[in-house]
Amino acid sequence: MKSIKIYLLILLTASFSYGMPEATINDVSQSSEKKPADDKIPLNPKVKYGKLQNGLTYYIMENPKPEDKVELRLVVNAGSILEDDDQVGLAHFMEHMNFNGTKNFKKNELVDYLQSVGVKFGAHLNAYTGFDQTVYILPIPSDDDEVLEKGFQILEDWAHNANLAGDEIDKERGVVLEEYRIGLGAGKRMLNNYLPKVMYGSKYAERLPIGTKENLENFEYSSLRKFYKDWYRPDLMAVIAVGDIDAGKIEEKIKAHFSKIKSPSKERERKEFLVPNHDETFIAIESDVEAPYANVSLMYKDPKPVEDVTTPEGYKKMITIQLFSSMLNSRLDELRNSPNPPFTYGGGYYGASWSRNKNAFQLYAGVAETEQLTGLRALLTEAQRIKQHGFQAGELERVKKSLLAGMEKAYNEKDKSQSGTFADEMIRHFLDKEPAPGIEWEFEQQKKMLPQITIADVNGLIGSFISDKNRVVILTGPEKEGLEKVSEQEVLDLLKETDAIKLEAYEDKVIASTLIEKIPTPGKISNIETSEKLDFTTLTLENGMKVTYKVTDFKNDEVLLSGYSYGGTSNYTDEEYEKTNLANRIISSSGVGEFSNVDLRKSLAGKVVNVSPYIDGTSEGLSGNATPKDLETMFQLIHLYFTSPRKDEDAYSSYVQRLKSQYANLSSNPEYYFYINHGKFMSSNHKRTFHLPTEEEWNNTDYDLILKKYKEAFANPGDFNLFFVGNIEEEKFKTLVKTYLASIKGIERKDKVVDLGIRPPEGTYELIYKKGLDPKSMVKINFGGETKYDTKKKYYLSCLGEILTIKLIEIMREEKGGVYGVGAQGGMSIYPYEQFSFSISFPCGPETAIELKESALTELNKIIELGPEEKDLQKIKESQRKELKEKLKLNGHWLNKLEGASFINQEPSTEKELEERINSLTATDIQNVGKKYLTGDFIVGMLFPESYELEKPANPDETVIESETSKDK
Repeated sequence: MKSIKIYLLILLTASFSYGMPEATINDVSQSSEKKPADDKIPLNPKVKYGKLQNGLTYYIMENPKPEDKVELRLVVNAGSILEDDDQVGLAHFMEHMNFNGTKNFKKNELVDYLQSVGVKFGAHLNAYTGFDQTVYILPIPSDDDEVLEKGFQILEDWAHNANLAGDEIDKERGVVLEEYRIGLGAGKRMLNNYLPKVMYGSKYAERLPIGTKENLENFEYSSLRKFYKDWYRPDLMAVIAVGDIDAGKIEEKIKAHFSKIKSPSKERERKEFLVPNHDETFIAIESDVEAPYANVSLMYKDPKPVEDVTTPEGYKKMITIQLFSSMLNSRLDELRNSPNPPFTYGGGYYGASWSRNKNAFQLYAGVAETEQLTGLRALLTEAQRIKQHGFQAGELERVKKSLLAGMEKAYNEKDKSQSGTFADEMIRHFLDKEPAPGIEWEFEQQKKMLPQITIADVNGLIGSFISDKNRVVILTGPEKEGLEKVSEQEVLDLLKETDAIKLEAYEDKVIASTLIEKIPTPGKISNIETSEKLDFTTLTLENGMKVTYKVTDFKNDEVLLSGYSYGGTSNYTDEEYEKTNLANRIISSSGVGEFSNVDLRKSLAGKVVNVSPYIDGTSEGLSGNATPKDLETMFQLIHLYFTSPRKDEDAYSSYVQRLKSQYANLSSNPEYYFYINHGKFMSSNHKRTFHLPTEEEWNNTDYDLILKKYKEAFANPGDFNLFFVGNIEEEKFKTLVKTYLASIKGIERKDKVVDLGIRPPEGTYELIYKKGLDPKSMVKINFGGETKYDTKKKYYLSCLGEILTIKLIEIMREEKGGVYGVGAQGGMSIYPYEQFSFSISFPCGPETAIELKESALTELNKIIELGPEEKDLQKIKESQRKELKEKLKLNGHWLNKLEGASFINQEPSTEKELEERINSLTATDIQNVGKKYLTGDFIVGMLFPESYELEKPANPDETVIESETSKDK
């Protein structure tokens, strides 16, 4: 069951991932092996559910996708909200320590072992901590009994065998403090000011999971050990196993590993922390000199407790709320697309307000820096319009169709869904009591319930959603000279004004449902070629277009599209580029044919289909997806984007206004400032490098020229290669190809990629950028240059990046405690010129930036001089084998594979060839590619805070200092 509740906070809470799971609606779970009461929503019968005598809950589900893999989870119903005053930040710190040594895996042995069986640290092995929960994520192979057994030993160790030795705790402080450092900035400063108003009177306002710097640096070892003892106990834990497994065998493993865990003799009460109600309206108006964007949000906290959704009637109420939110967001999206949009984006929903025990009706918008009151007025006005006039029957029918279409797609994929999706559902069932009855039950219930939900049911919600009590208004944005800050009185006046306003009802225009009135006269397929090796077919049409398709059974209800033609903006003159590049993507926001963007979405209600055209630096093309049922609609959209691109001045005006507000303050953010300015240097300050546009450049943008260049780019269908992968019925597919693609007329026009001469400067450079208030630095090391493209060497460079990442994590994170995350990657490309590239990047503290930069280069040079260690080579080979096995069952992989090979005019590799490439990889291959490409010039960019004092460079001739005052040079 997909939750309708979401967290607003998506940062500062996770250890190895930055996000938090969605919060969910409460339910009472029950065993699938027992017949549920008639008035209760049952648990998915495919789930083996139970509880051990010590109180530990377990969920087991057999699911064959992907093959030979199981998704394991250890879920702890304990997060930062349970921390005592001396434990602030320690729920999250405890998560870190579980990766740092346990009874059966000393120090870094756990990560080392998992890497040896193909599980990557961070990408696969993961965890997150929230206010109310901690979740450990362990995907492992299921076709090896020894590996499977060790996987459960790891889960058990996390549950009660952590090594919390003082020296290991002290070593980990540095890593956690680096994660804390990453979260610093304008957003955190403003959050700290408004969170007490959002979570008024609640402990949530004091327990951001990342904690405080002071406590992370100084907490006593006993405080962490006490948190672990108090809260990591069986009655607060669940073990989840979903994958290509034998459920009975897994159940025995769970019993063997977890039955022996005992709870503390005196259990602390696991309290639920409530958010008190308040009569007054709280207003938070926060600004910061580093804030790149302005935002407004409006929260009406529900005074009632979170409603139970354990019954079909509760489920029906939840669907009604989903319909309400969908209609509201459709109206707000129309406003976003209006000629003078009051916001760059806007939305609303009813759901969790940070705490899983408090729901709220919430509205939000991103706005121009001077338009916070305008955006807030728009949100309030639309809420009032709904309150006064409600929604209309036509709106409801559209969202019903869309909701049911999405549910039908999920139902059709029920036997092809990935195990991770089911594991996430069970996490929510355990933590938040969200029902998990299975897609069969949900699909049948929605087909039954949706016709019963009336417009009166939906309109009846707004009265309980909006009140002048329990209300919070939050405005955040830039702070700079000449920008007047909104006052609290202005917000209060606006609230009073919009509470009393009388409004016209929303006008719901009737939209045609047929995209193409007259079906084109079909063209012909002039040639058919089939690849026996990879089982795909290429059709050459009479207009010259090539259409390649591959039939798969990986998904029941999915067909993916991608396609290209060479050229892109590289074919534009400098003058054309200057007049078009800022709004080049307007075509996909203008609708198509006779349909505006808003009308197009309305006409496609109930269909699962999408097509988007693009023009980038080296190509133009299309991407999209559809269900087999909606495949003809996808072909109609492709046809229209070739033959009837739409000019819409209102859409253009709206698009430009939104982009302007998004770009206005980007350079005030230190990270954006660094990447923008370092990018200029890396391109030798080429005029086509991204930069923040001036008002003159915006005024110089020419919509007519944008449309003209688009028509030119799509004028010759014979210049395009389109690719389709998925559940394709071949004869129907060929009929659609002839009708909608072969019928496209065109001109004889062949474009190619033009090399514009954009190159980095020759030589080795170290650039220092000064920007920002917080003690944060960023380091980026780039190697690159022209070379003949070589598929093998491209692969070897990529492998060198993987191995170097392993070493940098070991040295810079685990040994030095100097970084939270670090990565290296390498490769080659053909367009716009044949080149290699290799980069190392990481955030860190300014006091260690230079030292860590040297450490990174030292580790790279060790690999170049001595070759990689054999154990590291075997780690990446095993990981690549596992990833290849999974990717070969994904439509997206095959789509990228076929198109990618075509783009560089090469034959795609077979599975056997890819396996042989992995198996034959040697340490010498990696060492040699390092020697060949990474022993010459390189460029280092380092970001430092403005106030940080640097020592004089050892060699000023090779060092460029760029300070805040020289940023516009």
